[in-house]
Amino acid sequence: MKRYIPCFLLLVMALATALVANAQQVAYSSLRNYVLQKGDTLRGVIVTKRPWHQICLMGGADYWIETADNRALNRSLRKNYYLVRVDQELYVNCQKMRYQRYRFGPWYAPAIEVKGRVFYRAQPLGQNASRTANPPDRQKLTGEIGDAIAASALINDRVYYELDLKTGRSEFVGKERLKKLLVGRTDLLEKLSKETGEDADLVERYLLQLR
Repeated sequence: MKRYIPCFLLLVMALATALVANAQQVAYSSLRNYVLQKGDTLRGVIVTKRPWHQICLMGGADYWIETADNRALNRSLRKNYYLVRVDQELYVNCQKMRYQRYRFGPWYAPAIEVKGRVFYRAQPLGQNASRTANPPDRQKLTGEIGDAIAASALINDRVYYELDLKTGRSEFVGKERLKKLLVGRTDLLEKLSKETGEDADLVERYLLQLR
């Protein structure tokens, strides 16, 4: 039995090496480079979910993307890159994103790719997006307490935005945008007509069916 142990260990090491080699960590310094799939290959990138209290106190998106000991690269990840792919997951640098006149703040939001389009999941900003967290029929409180409750709802809620890969602008993805994306899919349009929300979970279900 002992003679098989070295062979087994070699097999495990070879498999681990293959998995590392196949892992993709690529950063794109512009939207054009992303479209052309010309990115910088990275190593040792760590993706960390930011805790709720950090987002509440400091704002920004849901994920840190950085390395353990490369300060120069970490600065580029914060300031210079537009998108980062880690294995099969894509992230958008919200420091670079704008919706109308609003800014999302630093760090990264998770994104999905659908037929050459990029959609990312972030906090509601502006009147159209914010109505998902504060629908018209929700009872509202006035004054400082009401403002605090509304702000808390926006911290917790997420909606989807579509990133225009030519202009860099973002567009809120609600039911009206989904209808345009679902043209020709009668079955999905019928289901969508019965939906009442525009939150990220609902929108994502439809986007994934368009892949």
